[in-house]
Amino acid sequence: MAEIAAQTEQLNKAIKEKAGKYLTFALANEEYGLEILKVREIFGYMDITAIPQTPAYVKGVINLRGQVIPVIDLRAKFGMETTEVTEETCIIVVEITQDDHKFSTGIVVDHVQEVLDIAGENIEESPQFGSSVNTDFILGMGKIGDSVKILLDIDKVLNSDDLVKFAGAAKETAKKAVKETTKATAKDEAKETDVKQEVSTDTSTEKGEA
Repeated sequence: MAEIAAQTEQLNKAIKEKAGKYLTFALANEEYGLEILKVREIFGYMDITAIPQTPAYVKGVINLRGQVIPVIDLRAKFGMETTEVTEETCIIVVEITQDDHKFSTGIVVDHVQEVLDIAGENIEESPQFGSSVNTDFILGMGKIGDSVKILLDIDKVLNSDDLVKFAGAAKETAKKAVKETTKATAKDEAKETDVKQEVSTDTSTEKGEA
């Protein structure tokens, strides 16, 4: 009895910890939720640069105010049929943590819905479908009225060696691009300074001859 009581208390504590604000969005007919603290930015669909030899669910990268960010097609990641981009298609930039490293990653969703404050008593544990089905990426099932939102652990959804390597490579590429740009700017400034000095010297010589 004491063991069952301890397990129940532990379960109730875990559920309470999941209570909070979630950004909800849709993929096809399914509704999902992300912890709002993981969300960094939301914007409409934009041009994505494709990267060869990456997993099928990796759309490519975007340049967001100088930061190169990998973008994931969440439909493809979940094994769903992909669809055409519409005016409602959005990219949600989330911050994920892998091996003590933080990465910003964009996820493509059909459309964003709203931010919901979900109480602990309205969150149930994810259903178990046996050992053949992995549901570790589901934080729980949020009950909102007559509907159910699948609450995602985005760190686990995007947890793969390929993605971590890709995100790290994108970050390194961005750093190299910034260094190259800085070098090019420095060279241009040096050339401009040399030209100004030459002009100044020529002007001084002309005045002396006059």
